[in-house]
Amino acid sequence: MNESSTTKNVGVFKISATYIGTIVGAGFASGQEVFQFFTSYGMGGIWGILLATLLFFFYGYLILLLGLKLQAESHVKVVRFSNGKIIGTIIDIIITVFLFGALAAMIAGAGAIFQQQFNISPLFGTLIMGIITLLTVLTGITGVINAISYVVPVLLGSVLFITIYSLTKNPLTQEEIQVASEFGGVAPNWFISAINYASYNLVIAIAILAPLGAKAKPGKTIFWGALLGGLGLGVGVLAINFSILTSISESASVEVPMIAIANQISPIVQLVFAVVLFAEVYTTAVGNLYGFVSRISYIKQGFRKPIIIGATVAAFGVSQLGFSTMVEYLYPAVGYGGMLLLIGLGYSWIFKRKKFV
Repeated sequence: MNESSTTKNVGVFKISATYIGTIVGAGFASGQEVFQFFTSYGMGGIWGILLATLLFFFYGYLILLLGLKLQAESHVKVVRFSNGKIIGTIIDIIITVFLFGALAAMIAGAGAIFQQQFNISPLFGTLIMGIITLLTVLTGITGVINAISYVVPVLLGSVLFITIYSLTKNPLTQEEIQVASEFGGVAPNWFISAINYASYNLVIAIAILAPLGAKAKPGKTIFWGALLGGLGLGVGVLAINFSILTSISESASVEVPMIAIANQISPIVQLVFAVVLFAEVYTTAVGNLYGFVSRISYIKQGFRKPIIIGATVAAFGVSQLGFSTMVEYLYPAVGYGGMLLLIGLGYSWIFKRKKFV
């Protein structure tokens, strides 16, 4: 793909913001992912968040570094370098399929926001999200990076505000933590859940981070970009986790817990957060569609626009399965498959480091 020269020498802020924005979509910012992967383990969930934050930093840095050294146009070079041709091909398929599935989940998430916030058919939300995502990706990676980096600071600020207000109004108690641990998470324990969470999110992120690394400024840019990105994700997850814990019973019964929590502050705050959340769902949908199209275009050069349109229409159809259903079943399944990616990347760091550091 021929991209604008303005994407060269991407700095620390845009790397960290793009990393965060690629991951904090419908599941993360809505609270649905955080509830299922962390909150449901009570105190163990907090340890899980710390572990996931560390994994986000290390693997984000490694993917960016490999993207730079290999001058990756998509995730393919990085995956095959770290995992070899056979296993790399399997992981490539997992990543490509999940990018499409996660795109559908983001579109479904937009529908859930419309239904819960405005009591409007989710069809309208999914349709709007599909159209604006399609139009953005048609502009190339410049539009993708800009769209993501503008929204991320607003989202994190909104999440922190809601968390601080919730904790001030309703201080966290041991009883609420105990109630949370009775719901049961998506994995046998918090340790596996944290690895699974980092794994499937990195499966999404590698599609953007690999080509982004190839365009990073030289020096420590990649290190600081990955560090700030990982810390931003960790702080965001921790804040959402505390917010959900302060009203655990209500949060467990809705598709978008953070909107329900924002409503406890005021209808205006709820509306503002719904708009911010919709914007964040949009940035992740954009990242997913761009990563998917980059991979398919790698095979079929010259068919980029038809692939973008076809993928968006197909994802719109799949999104009708519903948001929480996709988070509950699709994400953990891909997380287990994505652990192969983490093992391969870890192997390359230990045994192949001299080739790219």
